Order: sequence, then structure tokens, then C-alpha cells
Amino acid sequence: MEFSILKDIVIILGLSVLIILLFHRFKIPSILGFLLTGIIIGPYGLSLIDASHEVEVMAELGVIFLLFVIGIEFSIKGLMSIKRTVFLGGFLQVILTIGIITLISLGFGLPVRRALFMGFLFSLSSTAIVLKLLQERGEITSPQGRVAVGILIFQDVIVVPLILLTPLLAGNTADPWMTLLILLGKFAGIIIVLFLLARYIVPKVLDLVIRTKNNELFLLTIIVFCFATAWLTNSIGLSLALGAFFAGLIISESPYSHQATANILPFREIFISFFFVSIGMLLDVHFFFQEILYIHFLAILSLFAKMLIIVLVVIILRYPLRVVLLSALTLFQVGEFAFILSATGISEGLLSPENYQYFLAVSIMSMGATPFIISWSPKITGFLLKLPLSQKVKHRLDSFQKVKAQSHRLPEEMDDHLVIIGYGINGKNVAKAARGADIPYIVADRDHDVFEEARSNNETVVFGDATQEVILRHLHVYTARVVVIAISDPDATRMIVSKIRELSDTVYLIVRTRNLKEIDGNLRLGADEVIPEEFETSIEIFARVLQKYLIPENEIVAFIESVRADNYEMLRGVSGVLKKGSLHLDIPHIRIYSIQVQYESNRIVGKSVKDSGLRREFCVTLLAIQRGQKYITHIDADTEIHRDDVLYLLGTPENITRVSHYLQH
Repeated sequence: MEFSILKDIVIILGLSVLIILLFHRFKIPSILGFLLTGIIIGPYGLSLIDASHEVEVMAELGVIFLLFVIGIEFSIKGLMSIKRTVFLGGFLQVILTIGIITLISLGFGLPVRRALFMGFLFSLSSTAIVLKLLQERGEITSPQGRVAVGILIFQDVIVVPLILLTPLLAGNTADPWMTLLILLGKFAGIIIVLFLLARYIVPKVLDLVIRTKNNELFLLTIIVFCFATAWLTNSIGLSLALGAFFAGLIISESPYSHQATANILPFREIFISFFFVSIGMLLDVHFFFQEILYIHFLAILSLFAKMLIIVLVVIILRYPLRVVLLSALTLFQVGEFAFILSATGISEGLLSPENYQYFLAVSIMSMGATPFIISWSPKITGFLLKLPLSQKVKHRLDSFQKVKAQSHRLPEEMDDHLVIIGYGINGKNVAKAARGADIPYIVADRDHDVFEEARSNNETVVFGDATQEVILRHLHVYTARVVVIAISDPDATRMIVSKIRELSDTVYLIVRTRNLKEIDGNLRLGADEVIPEEFETSIEIFARVLQKYLIPENEIVAFIESVRADNYEMLRGVSGVLKKGSLHLDIPHIRIYSIQVQYESNRIVGKSVKDSGLRREFCVTLLAIQRGQKYITHIDADTEIHRDDVLYLLGTPENITRVSHYLQH
């Protein structure tokens, strides 16, 4: 019995490995490798694949896993915090794109209905590519990441009404409005069901599963929940991917969400590769080279049109100019759901085979350009921000971005204060500590929704992009004692460090980073202290290990201070070395153990310490006794031992083991 799908999987993955290895040498993103693989093996290439339908199914699974992981990492609270971006930003982006692309299509001679449908297609951006790249760059929670996620969520929702409107546009349906009304009712029902699941059922089920300590059962439960939710939404006419995203949002409210993400990631990476391969398989290579100049012209035209629309939308959302430009350089491409919509258009007669190939070629080119443009976006943005503008334009941009900052008045003068840039988890914790210590502080964040959250928490907060000098001056950084930068955008962090050092040489600048590789760059720019999350965790773990080995507390403190003073060189192994013998254990081969007296017949129950024989027979010392909620630390020869006491014993591992066996018989 021959399994053709197995042969196809070997061909797809084997060729992908070779191409991506080659691309890696030239630093070309792996996404392009998968697209090229699809072009080569597809029906318009070498026709190496037989089970094309099965490949499409695996591609759909990749999108499901991608949206599920995004939902877990984003959380319901995170989604609600950008509701304005989702509903207002997403709506404006879709409507404006449909309108402008329709006008452009009419200019190229398309009939009105086909031109409008082309607007439908180009209004959708690539959730799979954009979110994957933002995840890899650690920018999902950055302002531009939140804008992208919000608009993409709206697009994923609106694709269903667009599919339903397609037969109406073609004139092939009787009563589409009633169908749309019924769908909206079903959508509301799904939201209610998912809310009940998140509130009452899923947490209890996961808690029961976790208690079994069975990793396979936990993974199975997560996958079943993901697929079940996707199937439920698909059964009422919504997309599978949207259901997976909802499932991820629900899991995100669980304390086990991080483990769920870790378990799902390998599946996502495998199946998402099939998605990009399946897109490449659709392209007619002969048609592409025949019309290559015209296709490039259309691709550039669509790219700039979508970028201008995103710029306008994000400006309306009142984000700083830097976020506006980064968002435009992120959402310019055509998305995967447009391919699903295009299939409906072909069946309804709104898309001719020739127009479909034009659309496909332009879409793949925009997808292929996405990794490069997103990676270059900080440099492109920096260049554009340095372009000379008229004083009138600058004044209007500055006054527009200051609207929110002025809505919350700040002290006229601040001196010797703390500046916190970024009101995420770290920023909030620093603010809480400063408030508890009566340290005057001020917070800055460039995200409108985060700004509103800070205001609701009665924080002294400025809305604005701290990479701009005017915002830093408004924060009085030149008179501050300490500035803490706690944002997730590494490029913006470096810009802020550089700008602050231009304003002040005396302020103490602390930077929080995620990765070790960011330390040296920030230190060179002028940061006084760079704290990487991964090494602070390592220090805490190692300190506790040293405590268990009875290293004196003063030596542990000295060790930690030396590691931090050397900017973590000891842990990196670059120039500092942890010298052997620098930490001294004064009592070798000695352990402290706790053992419970559990048995009524035990010979030491009811006896004094002197008569128990612990010291005489086992050569161990009784340090303390826990009796219920009380701790007895003053131990003498007449102290009596009771049943269920917890004994804290000092001795060698061998002698402690003998005592343990003795107490259990």
C-alpha cells in the first residue's frame, strides 16, 4: 500500500531544508524558501506533488496553530486594551482600502463589480506572515505590534461578511442580508459560549489535567480545545483561524498558558511551513515571466496605496509618527485570507483566470517583500523622520501628538525624580515600588490604550513617543535622578538611550532588555546599567542554590554584586571567570533535611530529645521542630517529640537516610 501523502511530505520538507540552508547563508528569510519550494514542486513548476489537497489541509492547520499561539500570548485583557484599534482602526483600514483599490481598478478598465471585489481582496493583510515576524522580533506587544494585531483581528472577522457579500456582488443570491443577519446572531452566540467556557469550564478542566502530571494528556487537551473551538466557529460560517484565536485567548487566562505555548510551538512551525508552500504552488511561473514588468508595476502600486492608507488610519488613531510609519511598513502586503476569498470570487464569476494570476503574482511578491521591509523598517523610519519638513507641518504633527499629554496636566517643574518609559509589566512594577517608597516619578507610554490605563490608575503619565526629544523634555529627563527604560522594542530603546544622553550626562540610565546581545549596544550608547531578564533569573536561581549549600549570606551578596558590576561577564564567560574557591563552603558534606514523624508506633514519639537517640545513635543534630503552625527553635535535652512533628535535622546524607528509615518503621 502506497501513501502518496508521505512521499509528498518528504519532497516538500526535504527540498525546503536544502533551499532554506542556501537562503540562510545569504541571510534570506525562511518564509521565502517555503514560497520558492511551492513554486518549484507545484503544478506550474516540476509537478512533483500528487496530494495537493492534503497539503492545503496541513496549511490550514498551520494557520490554526499560529492564531492559537498568538491568542495565548495576547490574552483577553490585551485584546480589550486595543479595542479602539480593532474596531475603529480595522474598520477604517478595510473601508478605505476597498474604496481606493476599487477606484484604481476602475482606472485599469475593470467593471464596477469586479473592481469592488478586487478592493475586497487587497483590503486583507497577511496574519500568518506579519504575526510570525513580529513574534520572532519580540514586537507583538510593542505599539506597532498592537496596531498590527488589532487591524489583523478585524480583517480576520470581516473576511466572513466579505465572503457572504460576494454572491450579492455577483448577483447570484436571493437574500444575502438575512443570511448576514443570521450570521451575526451566530457570532454573538459563539462569543457567549466562549465566555462561559473561559469563565467556568476550561480552568477547571485544565486544573484537573495538570493534577495528573501527565504531559501527554495536557498536550492532548490543549490541541482538542484548539481544534474544537476552530471547528465550532467554522460550523457557523466563521473562519477556522478565528476560532483558534478565540481558543488561545481563553487559554491565556489560565496559569498554564506558558506551558501550552511551549507544547504547541513545534506543531506550529511544521504546519505553517505547509501554508507558505501551498501559496507558492498556485503561481503560474510562465505567466509571471511573461507579464513580469506589468506585475512589478502593480505590486509597487498596491504596496504604496496600502501604506498610505495605513498611515492615514494610524494617524487618526493618534499614534506618534514613528509608530505610524512602522505600522505602514508592516501591513502593506496581501494576506492569506484573500486567497480563500479569491476562490469564492472565481466560483461566482468575479475573477477571471487571468486576473487571478495577476492577483496571485502581486500577492506573492508582497508576501516575499514583507520580511525584508519589516527588518529594514526601523532604518527606513529613522530616515523618514529625519527628512526636512516645513515648520507648519512640524507644528501640526507636534500639536496633534500632544493632545493626549495635555489632557492630563503635569507638575510645572520636576526635580530629582524617577522617569519610567513604558507602562508594561516591568514599568508597572517599578511604579508600584516607587509609590511605596514615596519616590516622585512620572510615566511615559506611546500607546493610547496603555496611556488610558495608566490614567485610570491615577498615574502621572505622558502620552508620547520617548524617541522624540520634545517628549523627553516634557518628562524633565535632564533634572531626573534615574530613568528606567522598560519597553519591548529594542530599536526604540537604543534611540531613547541616545536621545537621553544628548540631553543629560548625569541622569542614571537603567535599561531592561530581553536578550543578552542587546547589552553591549546599549552600554556603548550611554546606559549605566543594562538588566537582561534571562540573567537576572539565572542569578536568582544560583543564589538559592548557594544558600542550599550553606554558603554564608555575605559571600552570596558579594558574588551577586560582582556579577552585576561586571555586566554579567561571569555568566557570559567572555572576560570574567568565576574563580574556583571564591565561594567557601565551611561545612562540607553536611545537609539540612526535614523529616515528619508520621507513625504512632515510632519509638521516639513521646520521648525527649535526650532519650530519642538521634544524637547518640545516628549522629544528627535536631535544629528545630515544626508543630502545626508553630516552630520550636529552642531545643534542649528535655524537649519532647510528638506525632506529626516535622524535625529539622543537621547531618551527613548517610546518617539522615538512616534516621528517615528508622522513623518510617
